[in-house]
Amino acid sequence: MSQHPIEGLMDVTLEKIKSMVDSNTIIGNPINMADGTLVLPISKVTFGFASGGADFPSKTTKDLFGGGSGAGVNIQPVAFLVVKDGCVRTIQLSDGSNTIDRALTMLPELVEKRLDKELGSIIGYGYATLYDIASKLVKKSNSDGYLVGSRGSVGSSLVATMCGITEVNALPPHYRCKHCRKAWFDIPEGYTVGVDLPDRDCPICGQKLTKDGFDIPFEVFLGFKGDKVPDIDLNFSGEYQPQARAYVEELFGTGYVFRAGTIGTLADKTAYGYVMKYLEKRGMVASEAEKNRLVAGCVGVKRTTGQHPGGMVVLPRAYDICQFTAIQHPADDNESSIITTHYDFNSMHDILVKLDILGHDDPTMMHMLERITGINYKTIPLDDKDVMSLFQGPEALGVTPEQINCTTGTLGLPEFGTAFVRGMLDETKPSTMEELIRISGLSHGTDVWLGNAKDLINSGTATLKECICTRDDIMNYLISKGVPAKISFDTMESVRKGRGLKPEMEAAMAEHNVPQWFVDSCKKIKYMFPKGHAVAYVTMALRVGWFKVHMPLAYYAAYFTIRATGFDAATMILPPELVRERLRECQENDQKATAKEKDAQTALEMVLEFVMRGFRFLPADLYKSDVKDFTMEDGCLRVPFTAIGGLGEAAAQGIVDARSQPFLSVEDLKNRGHVSSAVVELLRAAGALEGLKDTNQVTLTELMGDPGGEQTSLL
Repeated sequence: MSQHPIEGLMDVTLEKIKSMVDSNTIIGNPINMADGTLVLPISKVTFGFASGGADFPSKTTKDLFGGGSGAGVNIQPVAFLVVKDGCVRTIQLSDGSNTIDRALTMLPELVEKRLDKELGSIIGYGYATLYDIASKLVKKSNSDGYLVGSRGSVGSSLVATMCGITEVNALPPHYRCKHCRKAWFDIPEGYTVGVDLPDRDCPICGQKLTKDGFDIPFEVFLGFKGDKVPDIDLNFSGEYQPQARAYVEELFGTGYVFRAGTIGTLADKTAYGYVMKYLEKRGMVASEAEKNRLVAGCVGVKRTTGQHPGGMVVLPRAYDICQFTAIQHPADDNESSIITTHYDFNSMHDILVKLDILGHDDPTMMHMLERITGINYKTIPLDDKDVMSLFQGPEALGVTPEQINCTTGTLGLPEFGTAFVRGMLDETKPSTMEELIRISGLSHGTDVWLGNAKDLINSGTATLKECICTRDDIMNYLISKGVPAKISFDTMESVRKGRGLKPEMEAAMAEHNVPQWFVDSCKKIKYMFPKGHAVAYVTMALRVGWFKVHMPLAYYAAYFTIRATGFDAATMILPPELVRERLRECQENDQKATAKEKDAQTALEMVLEFVMRGFRFLPADLYKSDVKDFTMEDGCLRVPFTAIGGLGEAAAQGIVDARSQPFLSVEDLKNRGHVSSAVVELLRAAGALEGLKDTNQVTLTELMGDPGGEQTSLL
């Protein structure tokens, strides 16, 4: 029996489909990448065909047939098999990302596992909203031109880094290519901080790789089980803090955001004074033991209320604040527009969300440096050799230790400019960012350096790298010695809170041969700094140091504007020898110095360094000085009006507002600038009124234009 024509159509269709779809269509040809990665595309193939026809009546013996056929094929990539370093992974593609680009830029397994671990705890325990709030606050501040510094242990969270909450990267040290979007964790041995790695170029595109990663465990932030209540503290610019607080109210609505209240309690000395007055008023005589008993009963009793410097309590919309706490004006001041929680926030810590909107000078200073230089802080390298040398000596500034009375170049660098920390630098001579992070941890802890790490280093018992410097060091070291992870974490928590070691902790440390000096060091510690916080501080110090070395005049303009609270233009625009003499006087009276006098000493140290680097100050000028900013002018710094001791910002603003038209006299200045006689005398003493007449009276010779003639007043 002969084949029907429609069968022939079907055969042709199937042959065509067969030629289009073979094994290489399902599993595509392998793609070899420059770094050795092998990528195999996997596709989903769907196809269909249709054929039809009919016989037509015919007058002849031969049958007539009419018909047709059609087929369609859809090939859609659904996944990639990625083979690298002996491991095979399947990357599934969603409908919106069906390209090989996603497979080639996949997350390294180490990063993916870390994110999965963190997200499981963050979402599982309901902390995702807190991350989202913090992310929105930081994004808002950044969009308005102000960076935000992270505090506390939030730098231990990689999710916080990915959300933009912190710059601190908690991953192990690694190289990263911003162009190719790839990372390499195979680094030379001995490095614990990515910034310290040697430079390397991308093997794919040849561009210089970014060095990152500080190796911080997530447990420091959310606990070993991920159930610890997170506390995301953020350092906003002091200038921007009011806007940040207003944005919180915008996010949650008026009536749902309150300032966190504080309770001031009686201290020992105050309580003792109360007891003595009580006894005296009643003519009573008491033994010393009875006095101490009465004092002990008073200590800790509420004395007054106040407000947290940055804490804001957020109330869920379904509740009323009075279900949790009473509210009040701080210190019972009914005239205040601020409403705070009556109870101390610690009593509600696990019930209501508290946001810490803290004001800080560092973001303000960086904002000013960006504004006057046009340089984005994110582009500043953290491994600049000249900047790193400042922590050992001032030579990169073009001066000697003898010229500036300081053995380092860190005067004015945040967290590294105090005499205490400079002494630590002299003893340790740090040359890497890892060492700077350790020093930052030591300087912010309690009983961590003095009588502890310092003695261990000086005696040769341990090196700086081996000492306990941040709380993370305890857990990491104990785990490396074989101590179980949970016990290592509990030991870290106990020590960093000043609670010492429990018997089971000491037993575990002895069992795994932890050296006795390490155990003894743990017992002395009262408080420990988190590594994430130390990293954030050191990062800021290195950035500020870069401006100090490479753009010095801009740096000093920002420093004296924002940080030099003790600067007085009337007494500090002096030659170097007089500045040194005043510094010697300050050092001789250091023990008795008030806070104001110590601020003046710090300002004098910076003045000496500024002058020895070849710069000088220009005196206050009625037409050129700013209200409160030091301004760059012909390679010098022009002092602002508020740098004149006793001249306030309101008076300075009045002068600036009125000077669009020249002042005819001191009298005109007082009238149009709304300044007092006291302010005029301050300006006169600072040399700002030279050439300005006292009154508006016009002489006959001035009117006639004869400056050499005899002056006769018309009035």
